[in-house]
Amino acid sequence: MNRVFEIQEKILDKIAEFESADVERDITLSWERIHLASCAAVGRILALKRGADPELSAIACSVHDYGRIITGKQRDHAMVGYEPLKLFLKESGCFTAEEVELLATAAKNHSSKKEVGSPIEEIVKDADVFDCYQYGMPLDREEQRARLKTILEEIGH
Repeated sequence: MNRVFEIQEKILDKIAEFESADVERDITLSWERIHLASCAAVGRILALKRGADPELSAIACSVHDYGRIITGKQRDHAMVGYEPLKLFLKESGCFTAEEVELLATAAKNHSSKKEVGSPIEEIVKDADVFDCYQYGMPLDREEQRARLKTILEEIGH
């Protein structure tokens, strides 16, 4: 089985655990489902264009909001999700220790849109921005709008 499909299936199962939980959420679980899948598709395309690993890029995009999924909160979700995501990825049995760290670090750093990180971190940041844009979500921060402008130029739009 394809690792992107496998990890998306596992994270959808994780989301389902919160379906009946009495947790006040900043973002709906429906958005989490849509965003993880479409962000992964955007991430794969960006990786192919940029010469990065398309599978790991798609997986990193799939799991980048893990902290928000498990807490329901937007604030500091990238940092909060780092350790739990490492455990989730390790327990999936799909990844080496190095891949777990690479994926969890990309998720941890994805909210730092002003900072430049590894190629996969940059793909996650850009896929996140583009995916929010394509669904009409607000891009409140200047660094998000600057990334979007660069992405649109990159794809010739």
